[in-house]
Amino acid sequence: MTATTQAPATVASRPRGGVVQSVTDSLVVARRNLIRMTRIPEVVLFGLIQPIMFVVMFSYVFGGSLQVGGTVSPDVYRNFLMAGIFAQTVTFATAGAGAGIADDMHKGLIDRFRSLPMARGAVLTGRTLADLVQTALTVVVLSIVAVLVGWRIHEGVLKALGAFALLLLLGYAFSWIGALIGLSVRTPEAATSGGLIWLFPVTFISNAFVDTSGMTAWLRHIADWNPFSATVQACRVLFGNPGVSESSAWPMEHPVLASVIWSVLIIVVFRTLAVRKYRSATA
Repeated sequence: MTATTQAPATVASRPRGGVVQSVTDSLVVARRNLIRMTRIPEVVLFGLIQPIMFVVMFSYVFGGSLQVGGTVSPDVYRNFLMAGIFAQTVTFATAGAGAGIADDMHKGLIDRFRSLPMARGAVLTGRTLADLVQTALTVVVLSIVAVLVGWRIHEGVLKALGAFALLLLLGYAFSWIGALIGLSVRTPEAATSGGLIWLFPVTFISNAFVDTSGMTAWLRHIADWNPFSATVQACRVLFGNPGVSESSAWPMEHPVLASVIWSVLIIVVFRTLAVRKYRSATA
Protein backbone atom coordinates (compact mmCIF):
# COMPACT_ATOMS: atom_id res chain seq x y z
CA MET A 1 0.00 0.00 0.00
CA THR A 2 1.39 3.27 -1.01
CA ALA A 3 1.15 5.95 1.63
CA THR A 4 0.12 9.26 0.30
CA THR A 5 1.31 12.34 2.00
CA GLN A 6 -0.75 15.44 2.05
CA ALA A 7 0.85 18.83 2.35
CA PRO A 8 -0.24 20.62 5.50
CA ALA A 9 -2.83 23.24 4.91
CA THR A 10 -1.56 26.74 5.31
CA VAL A 11 -3.67 29.44 6.81
CA ALA A 12 -3.62 32.46 4.55
CA SER A 13 -2.72 35.47 6.54
CA ARG A 14 -4.98 38.41 6.21
CA PRO A 15 -3.30 40.92 3.92
CA ARG A 16 -2.31 44.21 5.38
CA GLY A 17 -3.52 47.31 3.65
CA GLY A 18 -6.41 47.93 1.33
CA VAL A 19 -9.20 50.43 1.59
CA VAL A 20 -11.86 47.91 2.65
CA GLN A 21 -9.72 46.43 5.40
CA SER A 22 -8.67 49.87 6.61
CA VAL A 23 -12.30 51.02 6.88
CA THR A 24 -13.39 47.80 8.60
CA ASP A 25 -10.54 47.86 11.10
CA SER A 26 -11.08 51.54 11.82
CA LEU A 27 -14.77 50.95 12.58
CA VAL A 28 -13.90 48.05 14.89
CA VAL A 29 -11.46 50.23 16.84
CA ALA A 30 -13.99 53.09 16.89
CA ARG A 31 -16.62 50.73 18.32
CA ARG A 32 -14.18 49.59 21.00
CA ASN A 33 -13.51 53.19 22.03
CA LEU A 34 -17.22 54.09 22.07
CA ILE A 35 -17.97 51.11 24.32
CA ARG A 36 -15.15 52.21 26.58
CA MET A 37 -16.61 55.73 26.77
CA THR A 38 -20.01 54.37 27.87
CA ARG A 39 -18.28 52.51 30.70
CA ILE A 40 -16.59 55.70 31.91
CA PRO A 41 -19.57 58.12 31.81
CA GLU A 42 -17.82 60.74 33.93
CA VAL A 43 -15.49 61.50 31.01
CA VAL A 44 -18.46 62.32 28.78
CA LEU A 45 -20.17 64.23 31.60
CA PHE A 46 -17.16 66.45 32.30
CA GLY A 47 -16.79 67.04 28.57
CA LEU A 48 -20.36 68.39 28.56
CA ILE A 49 -20.05 70.55 31.66
CA GLN A 50 -17.06 72.61 30.50
CA PRO A 51 -18.63 74.14 27.35
CA ILE A 52 -21.88 74.79 29.21
CA MET A 53 -19.90 76.75 31.81
CA PHE A 54 -18.24 78.76 29.04
CA VAL A 55 -21.64 79.64 27.54
CA VAL A 56 -23.08 80.78 30.85
CA MET A 57 -20.00 82.71 32.01
CA PHE A 58 -19.27 84.49 28.74
CA SER A 59 -22.93 85.27 28.11
CA TYR A 60 -23.74 86.76 31.48
CA VAL A 61 -20.34 88.05 32.65
CA PHE A 62 -19.08 89.67 29.43
CA GLY A 63 -22.31 90.01 27.44
CA GLY A 64 -23.19 93.43 28.82
CA SER A 65 -19.77 95.00 28.35
CA LEU A 66 -18.48 93.88 24.94
CA GLN A 67 -19.35 95.68 21.74
CA VAL A 68 -20.48 93.81 18.62
CA GLY A 69 -21.11 95.76 15.43
CA GLY A 70 -21.13 99.05 17.31
CA THR A 71 -23.73 97.79 19.78
CA VAL A 72 -23.35 96.78 23.41
CA SER A 73 -26.16 94.32 24.02
CA PRO A 74 -26.24 91.05 25.97
CA ASP A 75 -28.65 89.49 23.45
CA VAL A 76 -26.49 90.48 20.48
CA TYR A 77 -23.36 89.21 22.18
CA ARG A 78 -24.92 85.83 23.01
CA ASN A 79 -25.75 85.30 19.35
CA PHE A 80 -22.28 86.52 18.36
CA LEU A 81 -20.64 84.29 20.95
CA MET A 82 -22.13 80.91 20.14
CA ALA A 83 -20.21 80.27 16.91
CA GLY A 84 -16.99 80.81 18.86
CA ILE A 85 -18.08 78.57 21.73
CA PHE A 86 -19.09 75.81 19.32
CA ALA A 87 -15.71 76.01 17.58
CA GLN A 88 -13.81 76.12 20.86
CA THR A 89 -15.69 73.06 22.12
CA VAL A 90 -14.88 70.88 19.12
CA THR A 91 -11.21 71.90 19.15
CA PHE A 92 -10.76 71.37 22.90
CA ALA A 93 -11.65 67.71 22.30
CA THR A 94 -8.09 67.52 20.94
CA ALA A 95 -6.70 67.20 24.47
CA GLY A 96 -8.92 64.20 25.17
CA ALA A 97 -7.87 62.48 21.96
CA GLY A 98 -4.20 62.94 22.76
CA ALA A 99 -4.62 61.75 26.35
CA GLY A 100 -6.53 58.66 25.24
CA ILE A 101 -3.88 57.61 22.75
CA ALA A 102 -1.09 58.31 25.23
CA ASP A 103 -2.93 56.16 27.80
CA ASP A 104 -3.24 53.29 25.32
CA MET A 105 0.47 53.52 24.57
CA HIS A 106 1.37 53.69 28.26
CA LYS A 107 -0.64 50.51 28.96
CA GLY A 108 0.85 48.65 26.00
CA LEU A 109 -2.45 48.39 24.14
CA ILE A 110 -1.02 49.95 20.99
CA ASP A 111 1.66 47.24 20.85
CA ARG A 112 -1.06 44.59 21.08
CA PHE A 113 -2.87 46.16 18.16
CA ARG A 114 0.38 46.14 16.20
CA SER A 115 0.63 42.36 16.61
CA LEU A 116 -2.71 41.90 14.84
CA PRO A 117 -3.13 41.70 11.05
CA MET A 118 -4.83 45.06 10.75
CA ALA A 119 -4.33 48.22 8.77
CA ARG A 120 -1.61 50.42 10.24
CA GLY A 121 -3.65 53.60 10.43
CA ALA A 122 -6.81 51.93 11.75
CA VAL A 123 -5.94 52.38 15.44
CA LEU A 124 -5.62 56.13 15.10
CA THR A 125 -8.51 56.52 12.66
CA GLY A 126 -10.80 54.51 14.92
CA ARG A 127 -9.83 56.60 17.91
CA THR A 128 -10.44 59.90 16.11
CA LEU A 129 -13.80 58.67 14.78
CA ALA A 130 -14.91 57.73 18.30
CA ASP A 131 -13.85 61.17 19.53
CA LEU A 132 -15.86 62.70 16.69
CA VAL A 133 -19.01 60.90 17.89
CA GLN A 134 -18.45 62.19 21.43
CA THR A 135 -17.86 65.70 20.08
CA ALA A 136 -21.11 65.54 18.08
CA LEU A 137 -23.00 64.58 21.24
CA THR A 138 -21.44 67.51 23.08
CA VAL A 139 -22.44 69.91 20.29
CA VAL A 140 -26.05 68.68 20.42
CA VAL A 141 -26.28 69.30 24.16
CA LEU A 142 -24.52 72.66 23.82
CA SER A 143 -26.97 73.72 21.10
CA ILE A 144 -29.88 73.08 23.45
CA VAL A 145 -28.23 75.17 26.16
CA ALA A 146 -27.52 77.92 23.61
CA VAL A 147 -31.18 78.07 22.61
CA LEU A 148 -32.15 78.33 26.28
CA VAL A 149 -29.90 81.37 26.80
CA GLY A 150 -31.25 83.14 23.72
CA TRP A 151 -29.21 81.97 20.71
CA ARG A 152 -31.10 81.59 17.43
CA ILE A 153 -30.41 80.65 13.81
CA HIS A 154 -31.73 82.94 11.07
CA GLU A 155 -30.73 81.31 7.77
CA GLY A 156 -32.72 78.08 7.84
CA VAL A 157 -32.10 74.51 8.96
CA LEU A 158 -30.03 73.41 5.96
CA LYS A 159 -27.46 76.18 6.38
CA ALA A 160 -27.34 75.51 10.11
CA LEU A 161 -26.63 71.83 9.44
CA GLY A 162 -23.86 72.94 7.07
CA ALA A 163 -22.37 75.05 9.88
CA PHE A 164 -22.43 72.10 12.27
CA ALA A 165 -20.79 69.94 9.60
CA LEU A 166 -17.96 72.47 9.31
CA LEU A 167 -17.56 72.44 13.11
CA LEU A 168 -17.29 68.66 13.23
CA LEU A 169 -14.85 68.67 10.33
CA LEU A 170 -12.67 71.16 12.22
CA GLY A 171 -12.92 69.06 15.37
CA TYR A 172 -11.93 65.92 13.46
CA ALA A 173 -8.98 67.75 11.91
CA PHE A 174 -7.74 68.97 15.27
CA SER A 175 -8.13 65.48 16.76
CA TRP A 176 -5.31 64.36 14.45
CA ILE A 177 -3.10 67.03 16.01
CA GLY A 178 -4.06 65.52 19.36
CA ALA A 179 -3.21 62.05 18.08
CA LEU A 180 0.27 63.21 17.09
CA ILE A 181 0.78 64.82 20.50
CA GLY A 182 -0.41 61.65 22.25
CA LEU A 183 2.11 59.57 20.33
CA SER A 184 4.93 62.02 21.04
CA VAL A 185 4.73 62.15 24.85
CA ARG A 186 5.22 59.54 27.55
CA THR A 187 2.19 60.00 29.81
CA PRO A 188 -1.51 60.90 29.46
CA GLU A 189 -0.95 63.87 31.78
CA ALA A 190 1.68 65.27 29.44
CA ALA A 191 -0.66 64.72 26.49
CA THR A 192 -3.44 66.66 28.21
CA SER A 193 -1.14 69.58 29.01
CA GLY A 194 0.44 69.53 25.57
CA GLY A 195 -2.98 69.41 23.96
CA LEU A 196 -4.23 72.50 25.77
CA ILE A 197 -1.22 74.84 25.77
CA TRP A 198 -1.32 75.62 22.06
CA LEU A 199 -5.14 75.68 21.91
CA PHE A 200 -5.50 78.80 24.04
CA PRO A 201 -3.65 81.16 21.66
CA VAL A 202 -5.34 79.52 18.67
CA THR A 203 -8.84 80.05 20.08
CA PHE A 204 -8.31 83.46 21.69
CA ILE A 205 -6.28 85.11 18.91
CA SER A 206 -9.30 84.82 16.68
CA ASN A 207 -12.74 86.27 16.04
CA ALA A 208 -14.40 83.83 18.45
CA PHE A 209 -15.01 86.08 21.45
CA VAL A 210 -14.30 89.64 20.28
CA ASP A 211 -14.54 91.62 17.07
CA THR A 212 -11.09 91.60 15.45
CA SER A 213 -11.50 95.20 14.26
CA GLY A 214 -10.31 96.34 17.66
CA MET A 215 -7.02 94.44 17.43
CA THR A 216 -3.72 95.92 16.33
CA ALA A 217 -2.97 95.42 12.63
CA TRP A 218 -0.43 92.59 12.99
CA LEU A 219 -2.56 90.71 15.52
CA ARG A 220 -5.67 91.06 13.40
CA HIS A 221 -3.77 89.68 10.41
CA ILE A 222 -2.91 86.57 12.44
CA ALA A 223 -6.50 86.25 13.64
CA ASP A 224 -7.95 86.60 10.13
CA TRP A 225 -5.71 83.83 8.76
CA ASN A 226 -6.26 81.56 11.74
CA PRO A 227 -8.03 78.34 10.57
CA PHE A 228 -10.15 78.54 13.70
CA SER A 229 -11.37 82.03 12.70
CA ALA A 230 -12.41 80.81 9.25
CA THR A 231 -14.75 78.22 10.76
CA VAL A 232 -16.17 80.73 13.25
CA GLN A 233 -16.79 83.23 10.45
CA ALA A 234 -18.41 80.54 8.29
CA CYS A 235 -20.71 79.51 11.14
CA ARG A 236 -21.83 83.09 11.77
CA VAL A 237 -22.62 83.46 8.09
CA LEU A 238 -24.54 80.18 7.93
CA PHE A 239 -26.34 80.71 11.24
CA GLY A 240 -27.13 84.33 10.33
CA ASN A 241 -25.60 85.54 13.59
CA PRO A 242 -24.23 89.07 14.14
CA GLY A 243 -20.56 90.01 14.19
CA VAL A 244 -19.42 88.73 10.79
CA SER A 245 -15.92 90.22 10.46
CA GLU A 246 -15.42 92.86 7.80
CA SER A 247 -11.95 92.10 6.48
CA SER A 248 -10.08 92.01 3.19
CA ALA A 249 -8.31 88.77 4.19
CA TRP A 250 -9.27 85.95 1.81
CA PRO A 251 -10.42 83.50 4.53
CA MET A 252 -12.78 86.13 5.93
CA GLU A 253 -14.21 86.91 2.49
CA HIS A 254 -14.71 83.21 1.63
CA PRO A 255 -15.09 81.61 5.06
CA VAL A 256 -16.95 78.42 4.10
CA LEU A 257 -14.43 77.47 1.43
CA ALA A 258 -11.52 78.52 3.64
CA SER A 259 -12.86 76.43 6.52
CA VAL A 260 -13.06 73.32 4.36
CA ILE A 261 -9.60 73.87 2.86
CA TRP A 262 -7.96 74.47 6.24
CA SER A 263 -9.61 71.42 7.84
CA VAL A 264 -8.78 69.06 4.97
CA LEU A 265 -5.20 70.33 4.87
CA ILE A 266 -4.79 69.77 8.62
CA ILE A 267 -6.19 66.23 8.30
CA VAL A 268 -3.86 65.31 5.44
CA VAL A 269 -0.74 66.73 7.09
CA PHE A 270 -1.28 65.55 10.65
CA ARG A 271 -2.73 62.16 9.76
CA THR A 272 0.38 61.47 7.71
CA LEU A 273 2.65 62.58 10.54
CA ALA A 274 0.64 60.70 13.18
CA VAL A 275 0.65 57.39 11.27
CA ARG A 276 4.39 57.75 10.65
CA LYS A 277 4.94 58.47 14.34
CA TYR A 278 2.74 55.51 15.28
CA ARG A 279 4.95 53.15 13.32
CA SER A 280 8.20 54.41 14.82
CA ALA A 281 6.97 55.07 18.36
CA THR A 282 5.68 51.55 18.88
CA ALA A 283 8.26 49.62 16.89
